Amino acid sequence: MNIENGKEIAIFAGGCFWCTEAVFLELKGVENVKPGYIGGKTVNPTYEDICTGTTGHAEAIKIIFDPSKISYGELLEVFFATHDPTTMNRQGADMGTQYRSEVFCINAKQKEVALAYIKQLNDANTYGKNVVTKVSDASTFYVAEDYHQNYYNQNKNKSYCTYVITPKIDKVRKEFKDKLKK
Repeated sequence: MNIENGKEIAIFAGGCFWCTEAVFLELKGVENVKPGYIGGKTVNPTYEDICTGTTGHAEAIKIIFDPSKISYGELLEVFFATHDPTTMNRQGADMGTQYRSEVFCINAKQKEVALAYIKQLNDANTYGKNVVTKVSDASTFYVAEDYHQNYYNQNKNKSYCTYVITPKIDKVRKEFKDKLKK
């Protein structure tokens, strides 16, 4: 799906959306990242709603990117390198269906690329166990409340940011130097 000016959308759920948002804001070609909720049955869910684990939504990010600067495949590479895609409904201490690993595809091409990438990871035994990341068609994406937007950059000194998010940022800066914004 192309949006205005040749930009495209990618939607990933990889645990806490504060973490995934911070990681993808580092990448060249990424023009916007919005934390939000997707994949559930509740209309207009709130953070409190999804934390119950009963809405079916995942914490996710919606990325607007320029495919002439970074490909969907490259975004997938960073996504899979910066969370644990082998744990069901869990990332670190965060547990529940809202913290699942899932790729929400906008079109058939994204689904094909995502499934092929997961097969490649599993065939190479990259993690020593199978990837459990689900690949689904995108449904309605609900943007999270304002206080979740750009959370890491506004709260770097909070303990969760220091101990959980900063190491992910450091990993991206080390392993994906060629993909970073200047």
